[in-house]
Amino acid sequence: MALQKTLKALADPIRREILNLLKEKSLSAGEIVEHFDVTNASISRHLSVLKEADLIRDARSGKFIYYELNTSVLEQVMLWISELKGGK
Repeated sequence: MALQKTLKALADPIRREILNLLKEKSLSAGEIVEHFDVTNASISRHLSVLKEADLIRDARSGKFIYYELNTSVLEQVMLWISELKGGK
């Protein structure tokens, strides 16, 4: 896990909200954009950062790309945090 990339991705409130949306189901970029008052390009950049941090995956279906959570990376982050707490 590239922890620095993951933490950087999680630092932004829009990216955290995108992850919250993807908890429920896979969404296309267009469906994600509908939840925010920012440009398509901005959401695209946020999705790129999340993908680069391996927090989300994408899959093409016809002409759409759908995004979903990569829960294994989130589980690794939670394990790391719990280990920090246990060390005190």
